[in-house]
Amino acid sequence: MAAVRSPDKPVEALREDRLAMLQDIARELEDDVCFPVSFDATVRIGSVLRDPAARPQQVAACVVQDPLVVLKLLREANLPQNNPQNVCLYRVDEAIARLGMSATRRLITACTVEQLAQMKHLSQFEELAGYLWQHSLRTAAIARVIAARLTRVDPEQAFLAGLIHDLGVFYLLDRVWLYPELQERPQSVKYLVIQWHESVNAILLDSLGVPEALVEGVREHDLPRPPLENPRTLSDVIYLANLFAGGLEEFRLQDMPHAAPPELALPKFQALEAEFTVACAEILATA
Repeated sequence: MAAVRSPDKPVEALREDRLAMLQDIARELEDDVCFPVSFDATVRIGSVLRDPAARPQQVAACVVQDPLVVLKLLREANLPQNNPQNVCLYRVDEAIARLGMSATRRLITACTVEQLAQMKHLSQFEELAGYLWQHSLRTAAIARVIAARLTRVDPEQAFLAGLIHDLGVFYLLDRVWLYPELQERPQSVKYLVIQWHESVNAILLDSLGVPEALVEGVREHDLPRPPLENPRTLSDVIYLANLFAGGLEEFRLQDMPHAAPPELALPKFQALEAEFTVACAEILATA
């Protein structure tokens, strides 16, 4: 027997529903949040943590594949009681060294157990979530190359910004189960997630203690801008990295002009494409 689909609503009613959803999200983000990003990454992290002989380098290598776990770990490492010298860390391996393996294991295990418990919420959008997860990893890898080769931006900050630039997407996908009408319309979900994730991402990153410079660096990363030939800022780096990692699809889903951006054809960026490919292959090798 076919499932009964709720009747379509007029445009004004849909707008009201979406506004109510955004208000719900804003309230939820006032508290600490946890949501799944990638089943594969969560399982891999759990497997490494269960090995009592796992070295810090092994833990860091798998943790870096989950942007939410990364941010929770960095937030803990940068708390005043753990950071008396007030030196903000951006690297997972440095955060583990500061906290120690015992505290690192406890924090990450608590997060991944909760993620696994909520993983069923993501199953309906497994294909979309998987694509966006790999896109985030590619963006991070490419951002590090662009920052190192073409700018004075810290490559590690660029990597982290690339990793978290679409984190709001996964939060939104996790919340869809609360809204049956959206569950019935997966194409609408895809459209709304792309439309809304920018504003949700900024609130989410702030709630997770991300430094303002990084929040600003990922803001409007998927909005077209004048041709960019000489990147200087973190925002420039993330915009370019997002493009070279396949971000043109986001332009299309936001009903924006989506002709190939001129940056994709500029020789100075094309000359780095071999490095982009190697960097992406390295981070995806264990993904």
